[in-house]
Amino acid sequence: MRCNRAEAEALPEAGFEDMADPPTLMVDEPDPAAPDDWVMLAYFNDAPDAALVARVRGLAPSATAHVLEPLADADWVTMSQQGLEPVRAGRFVALTRDHLDAARVGDIVLRVEAGQAFGTGQHMTTLGCLAALAALRRGHDFANIADLGTGTGILAFAAARAWPRARVIASDIDPVAVRVARQNLGVNRLRHGRGAGQIELVTCAGMEHQRLWARAPYDLMCANILAGPLIAMAGPVSAALAPGGVLVLAGLLDSQRRAVERAYAAFGLVPLDAAHGPRQRRTVEWPTVVLTRP
Repeated sequence: MRCNRAEAEALPEAGFEDMADPPTLMVDEPDPAAPDDWVMLAYFNDAPDAALVARVRGLAPSATAHVLEPLADADWVTMSQQGLEPVRAGRFVALTRDHLDAARVGDIVLRVEAGQAFGTGQHMTTLGCLAALAALRRGHDFANIADLGTGTGILAFAAARAWPRARVIASDIDPVAVRVARQNLGVNRLRHGRGAGQIELVTCAGMEHQRLWARAPYDLMCANILAGPLIAMAGPVSAALAPGGVLVLAGLLDSQRRAVERAYAAFGLVPLDAAHGPRQRRTVEWPTVVLTRP
């Protein structure tokens, strides 16, 4: 159904935590020339009843109509990722087996195939995180790294490639994503484990796993999720970050940036550039926030 920009930007804050099988909600801006005209999509595993349809409709009061139609039984996540072109961020290049010839001398290759987990480097949130890691690679030597909401594992792989002696742990709330990330380890010639140069994978929401706390504090943390969860987990994530550590956050819209930054500022974190001099803001639709504990 159609919605306006304000409704689209508020969507990540809309929760269905009370449901055992919540819908998957997405928004899209089909025409950049019409910045206030967005589309809201809701995917259900089973046919929704009238009450659930009304609840979703309530997220977009401006909508005058909606279309409800069945989808064919297919692996839509995998299908949406097939045929993707390589993407670059600094020395990182994310690609599939179909584009291995796109790698150049000096590239840090991250191979992620189409599968049942999100995070191929195509979305601006993932690309922004890769760009942040590429920039941090110059002048930082991280030894203990955590990637929260890892999806395919791409950011954990990037960190392990950028700092090959580091210990890395990656988590995701979705056990399917963790299984996919485990498979992708071998594809990227990385090893599962708890030692230097290895990546440990765990299934949990946020910081809710004893292994994450056992390995804290971290000198680098990444979390590419959504604004709502990022704000909710500001306390525990900040507590797990070492003094002088760096936190890379993404999954938020530009209109949500200040709220996310305020949540972490309450626990002593400041923008990385602000800690070293005058701050320079970049206005993008999906910003990457880089914070530090001075």
